[in-house]
Amino acid sequence: MQASIELNRTPSVQYLLRIGDTCLVLAQRLGEWCGHAPVLEEDIAMANIALDLVGQARALLTHAGQLEGADRAHDEDQLAFLRSERDYFNLTIAELPRGDFAFAVLRNTMVATLLKLLWQRLAASSDPEVAAIAGKALKEARYHQQHSGGWVVRLGDGTAESRRRAEKALQQLWLYMPEMFEHDAIDEAASASGLGPAWSELRAPWLDEMRQVLDAAGLALPPDTAFRSTGKQGRHSEHMGYILAEMQHLQRSFPGGVW
Repeated sequence: MQASIELNRTPSVQYLLRIGDTCLVLAQRLGEWCGHAPVLEEDIAMANIALDLVGQARALLTHAGQLEGADRAHDEDQLAFLRSERDYFNLTIAELPRGDFAFAVLRNTMVATLLKLLWQRLAASSDPEVAAIAGKALKEARYHQQHSGGWVVRLGDGTAESRRRAEKALQQLWLYMPEMFEHDAIDEAASASGLGPAWSELRAPWLDEMRQVLDAAGLALPPDTAFRSTGKQGRHSEHMGYILAEMQHLQRSFPGGVW
């Protein structure tokens, strides 16, 4: 069994991994919809969104490995598959179980809206590689937001059953919203260096865009709660270990294996 790598936890590396890991883990969850979506077209759409997120994760993990330094540089596969749980920095919302279709499209909308706002700001990053990644990823995030947001509106403004499911998903997912905008030293360092914005700066525009979607769906914006998830800090829910066991099985069982 392949041992876990030792991660260089510099602020710039952690900042990029927060984004890359969120994309990677959410892509894994979306992949679980393959063959299970309510209609064939949506089955294909979910898979395509997952592939877009994998592409974004690959680009960010590759660059994060380069920023680690020559003494401890890791490639995208090592960072994706050979870290221990505490060395992943994705948002907790991305690792939650698949849920029903309402849960899936609402989660996609919430994360895609955040990523769209992030990519918009990262296009002006002081790191030219990050700016180049953002230029392509922004187009994908806009589509993801529009596609998933359209479904949220259809479900919220649909049948009594679809509305009930949308309302339930909103109550469940909103608990994990505050983590997106928690401010810490990693954000401070990224903002000071020009690498990227502090995520806390995105809270107001994120709420404005989410409010537009929810208003169109006839859904009320839930109140904030005292609960705080901590995936960005490497402290995850009970679901993370299971998803990593599945993600990492082949690479750890057959070190260095390629297709």
